[in-house]
Amino acid sequence: MMRVSVTGVECGYNDGDPEGFRPGTVRLGPQLGAQRTGATVWELPPGEAACPYHYELGEEEWLLVLSGTPSVRTPDGVEQLAPDDVVFFPPGPDGAHQLRNDSDATARVLMWSNVGFPAAAVYPDSDKVGIFHNRPDMNALFRRTTQVDYFDGEVPRRD
Repeated sequence: MMRVSVTGVECGYNDGDPEGFRPGTVRLGPQLGAQRTGATVWELPPGEAACPYHYELGEEEWLLVLSGTPSVRTPDGVEQLAPDDVVFFPPGPDGAHQLRNDSDATARVLMWSNVGFPAAAVYPDSDKVGIFHNRPDMNALFRRTTQVDYFDGEVPRRD
């Protein structure tokens, strides 16, 4: 049996993340050999968010607060969470969320979900759609204002 302690893992930080979106993370799925589910420990220093406000189109996501008092923004507003709180985000607009730390102390959470590729997410604040693949070179983000008709640019082939 493979095992990881969520309290003992060390989160890595990406120096390229912009201020306000600088969480530490460690993905547990690859360490445990998971193929269809994923789990990530997020470490949020004060003033940082895990990612922009968004919702998934095909994933169910769960959140468990391990330590601290992070906040979560949903369509219902912003609520502060406490250790041992569990939150569920369904696919679609009703599951929109942003995890952030509005407190003065570092917070840690465990988030998990089903994993399937390609995956799609919508970012309502910036009106973007993201398509994500397990090959990062195939990921793409678009503003929805650049939307085109289904047949735009298509020409029937006669060969």
